[in-house]
Amino acid sequence: MSQNTLETQIEDKKELYSYQKGDIESIFERLDNASPNYHLLYQLPTGGGKTVVFSEIVRQYLSKHNKKVVVLTHRIELCKQTSKMLKGFDVKNKIINSKVKELPDQNDYSCFVAMVETLKNRINDEKLHLDNIGLVIIDEAHYNSFRKLLSSFKNAFILGVTATPLSSNIKLPMNESYDELIVGDNISSLIEKGFLAKAITYSYDVGLTSLKVGINGDYTVKSSDDLYTNMAMQEKLLHAYTEKSLGKKTLIFNNGINTSLYVYETFREAGYGIRHLDNTSSTEERKEILHWFKNTPDAILTSVGILTTGFDEPTVETIILNRATKSLTLYFQMIGRGSRKLPGKEEFTVIDLGNNAARFGLWNEPVNWQHIFKSPEFYLENLRDDTEIELYFKYTMPPELRAKFSKTEVVTFDVDEEHKLAIAQNLRSKVVLDKSLEQHAAMCVDNTEELRDAKELYKELDPDIECRLKRYSKCLSQCSKNYREWLVDDYKQKLLLLIGKKYREKIMNEAD
Repeated sequence: MSQNTLETQIEDKKELYSYQKGDIESIFERLDNASPNYHLLYQLPTGGGKTVVFSEIVRQYLSKHNKKVVVLTHRIELCKQTSKMLKGFDVKNKIINSKVKELPDQNDYSCFVAMVETLKNRINDEKLHLDNIGLVIIDEAHYNSFRKLLSSFKNAFILGVTATPLSSNIKLPMNESYDELIVGDNISSLIEKGFLAKAITYSYDVGLTSLKVGINGDYTVKSSDDLYTNMAMQEKLLHAYTEKSLGKKTLIFNNGINTSLYVYETFREAGYGIRHLDNTSSTEERKEILHWFKNTPDAILTSVGILTTGFDEPTVETIILNRATKSLTLYFQMIGRGSRKLPGKEEFTVIDLGNNAARFGLWNEPVNWQHIFKSPEFYLENLRDDTEIELYFKYTMPPELRAKFSKTEVVTFDVDEEHKLAIAQNLRSKVVLDKSLEQHAAMCVDNTEELRDAKELYKELDPDIECRLKRYSKCLSQCSKNYREWLVDDYKQKLLLLIGKKYREKIMNEAD
């Protein structure tokens, strides 16, 4: 399906779904009965048709009231998309962009679509004044830039629209700007009704304790680049792609330009068709890359930030979160880029390389938005932190490493179950480590012919050892960092000695 066909469908689409009609009725109940300066927030998931809903609200409002409407967006792409949608609902509108300095023709329009910053600058310059505004609609209302304009529309009804009613700035909670939240259909319901594609999520455990949190509350680009550009993470990304997304149209989200460029080189050297896009790309370059991405069936696009809003490409089959985020909004925005349905597209793949699903829950799980709206600080304070998430990692031996231990039938070890068993039998916790050491030593001896080979093979068990001892430390409750580090060192020394002992026993048995 071509982009022109899609745009034509958007412009011609005036039939509303039942859930959208119900939400519009609820919104108009407030519009008709609340005070003229009432502030209402409306939540609907990405892909649920927020622009369709508020375009119909504009149409109905203008037919009932002798006042005008302003729609505020925070990006020029959203301005254009919104204007196009409004035209599809027979709403004549004018875009107020950087080229518009004054509005001598404002009486010719009943609706204006403006970027927040542009309109703020025009009003501050006293070059532009909008008369008789009765309704202000704020798209992507979780951003706080709109607050600068509220004083200019003191007598207007404010309708904020967002997929995630959680402020981008915790110091400016949304319940301070809005009197009430109306929650629309949830993601699971929209999937069940056939409006959104189903996400199949694959999570790969990633150690994030090296990441730093910046003043904006999210992980810094510098610390993310340091982690995600290292060879181990690049290999993990490439492995995840070939395992779960090979041949599918894939969109990769990164936290830094450096990381994205590394990803580009890694995939290019592996022989895959990939392009890189970030906010330094020119308009022409961006247009050309997105055209290539749209028309190449197995295209891979690695990006930084700019495709989280105002970008709809229904042909995307896989979303890779090659980054961690503490932003619930960003988490939903990134995954939402793959949720658009097409004939034959009932589901899409999500590859999570930032423990994001463990932090926020799966994309389609229910979220208590009313609770988040009323108590955002409580919600944020109770998010699982990285240390806690990593305590529950389940180590899975990579296939290439598992092949080196092919003579061992079982290479897994459940520390928690073994600890429960030891306690039930009134044994010391130390027996858990003894059993683990026995298994690891046997694995190294049984799968090699020489002692030196066994000692080399033992080095490849580091991730498994780290994981087991993290679980063991958790079983002991309070353990200092120094003690945990000592446990790992002590375990490795004992393992080397045990490997040597088992090899001596093996030689003596062969001699007999």
